[in-house]
Amino acid sequence: MLGISGLLVAAAVVVVTAVVMARRWRVCSLIDKLPGERALPLLGNTYTAFFLKREDYIAYMDWMTKTHWPIYRFWIGFYADVHVIKPEHIEKIMTSSELITKSGVYYFLQPWLGQGLLTSTGAKWHMRRKMITPAFHFSILENFIEVFAEKSETLVNILKPKANGEVFDIYPYITRCALDIICETAMGTSVNAQSDTESAYVTSLYRIGELTVRRILSPWLQTDFIFKISPTGREFYKELEVVHGFTQKVIQEKKKSRMTVKLDGITPQYDDLGRKRRVAFLDMLLNESERGQALTDREIQEEVDTFMFEGHDTTTASMSWVLILLGHHPEIQERVYAELKDIFQDDPKRQPTTHDLNNMKYLEMVIKEALRLYPSVPFIARIATKDVEIAGYQIPEGTMLTMNIIHTHRDPDHWPDPERFDPDRFLPENIQKKHPFAYVPFSGGPRNCIGQKFAILEEKMVLSYILRNYRVQTVERLEDLKLVAELVLRPFSGVKLRLWPRGAV
Repeated sequence: MLGISGLLVAAAVVVVTAVVMARRWRVCSLIDKLPGERALPLLGNTYTAFFLKREDYIAYMDWMTKTHWPIYRFWIGFYADVHVIKPEHIEKIMTSSELITKSGVYYFLQPWLGQGLLTSTGAKWHMRRKMITPAFHFSILENFIEVFAEKSETLVNILKPKANGEVFDIYPYITRCALDIICETAMGTSVNAQSDTESAYVTSLYRIGELTVRRILSPWLQTDFIFKISPTGREFYKELEVVHGFTQKVIQEKKKSRMTVKLDGITPQYDDLGRKRRVAFLDMLLNESERGQALTDREIQEEVDTFMFEGHDTTTASMSWVLILLGHHPEIQERVYAELKDIFQDDPKRQPTTHDLNNMKYLEMVIKEALRLYPSVPFIARIATKDVEIAGYQIPEGTMLTMNIIHTHRDPDHWPDPERFDPDRFLPENIQKKHPFAYVPFSGGPRNCIGQKFAILEEKMVLSYILRNYRVQTVERLEDLKLVAELVLRPFSGVKLRLWPRGAV
């Protein structure tokens, strides 16, 4: 016979089980009110992944969205994932000061990025965001214009042997240019990714991205213990040592150099050769740390690694899509060229100034329209940290909320003829009429992308250099391109182009 204590334990187990089952029943009953495909026990809707290739996932998401428009559910095993598309519904999530916690998929970035601005939440995220925001003020970004120009000139020179009409993949060239830019602006050091293609840091950075994607796509690698003992995990952590070791070394060298150059506690504006001293994001983090918001070296490293991750892949993807679209639309490419010719007619070889970049109005419209059609981050996912009502449905706490940005940007109620590439959509008189959340390539609300001004300036600089020097022709038809959305949205087979030299502008 059970004693009193045994009966109490048994009763407690029954009560806890009943509560858990009741909560589970509530979640299932609420989620299954939403449209969606049939889910199987244990597997949910993940069985579809068994029949999909990587390059077919976006096409499948297109089908799901059109079939169940404008909101639907997807069961990832036991976990509910609600996909939200309409700007009116996305606004409710993005503007919330409570729905700021990223989804579980960001967990797989934490060994690399730690609890930096991208992956953190709550009070820690609020503190970091407040501290880092001044680093992206426009007056600070002007300091980086010279870096943008130098790296863009290097890219143009490296592309010269390719500018003979031969077909080649320009994506790796754009990636290395973006890496050079972000490394110098984030850390104040150069990795010469464009000239030193065997750089250990750059090689490891590429590989970490690939291995992270492999883990995300492989359910059997998602448990930490299994991942760490797997060949993929062992390689990942080996490459991570290289990346973290490089960042740590730069931080230590930067701290030492700051102590050396300071006069009476003030860092001089100019170096020993009379050149204006460049200030990197790392310098700004160290300044903030010295002013009282003390950050450990580990915390500084988290933010620098986050800048490096977010600051090269997304801009690479965006610039590549611009070139693809301009290669398909030569009449629009010529309008961009005409604008550049008008800006640089007096001095065809000079570096663009901030004023020049601000005058590239049409190029900016082209970049924005490319981001509408092909946002670098096509899906953004949060966790519902409370019950929320969306589109008349009660979404229970704990549900993943996936915002289908790529489909929001194709909502025919907000974007007539949505598949057409038309930069004039972003004329001031046109865009001011749009719903504020009909176009969110940089997210929106309190968790919007802190580096969006940086990205647009960088893209204007790099693209203007390419288009001043070369005429671009795309090889593959847009409708034939297979898309992959892993860390960023890109063509599965690369960016195949032809370049021809044109008279310098």
